[in-house]
Amino acid sequence: MSHFVIRSGDSGDADTLLCFFDEAVEWLVARGSSKQWGTEPWSAVPKRVERVKGMVADPGLRIAVVDGEPAGALIVSEEHDPHVPPVNERELYIRLLITSRRFTGQRVGGRLLEYALDEAGRRGIDLVRVDCWAGGDGDLQRYYESQGFSPTVRFTVDDWVGQVLERRLGSGIRRRGRHC
Repeated sequence: MSHFVIRSGDSGDADTLLCFFDEAVEWLVARGSSKQWGTEPWSAVPKRVERVKGMVADPGLRIAVVDGEPAGALIVSEEHDPHVPPVNERELYIRLLITSRRFTGQRVGGRLLEYALDEAGRRGIDLVRVDCWAGGDGDLQRYYESQGFSPTVRFTVDDWVGQVLERRLGSGIRRRGRHC
């Protein structure tokens, strides 16, 4: 059994996030899903490197660690992303969920989502939302649905089509203890 922890992230995690994004782009391209994030590694695109620097400065950044190795990242916030339609209630928004391809099958993403749900409960928030790419074969949207999220609205940013999904704590979510 692997040792799994979730810790707070910081500016020292920029290279880790860039590696996660680079792995994801390589995997997406191999699957024929290059429209999600393109074909260039994030570490080779200055605009994306700057974006990652902003991510590691976010106080909601959490890093999943399996057996001492970074395995995934999550960013949660009470502010939704600007491209997403607002709601008229308090929410916890998942701004980032990414896992290392090296830890496929170890439920890293699922455990990070559980952490986000637990965090919402700790804050007294009933609504958790996330958005994802709605293109390709639909696997990403189906993943979130398999984790108990329901699709709400679609949006488009340039040619990129996204899907907002939500999960309410009142829908059978157990309040769990802290994971970190």
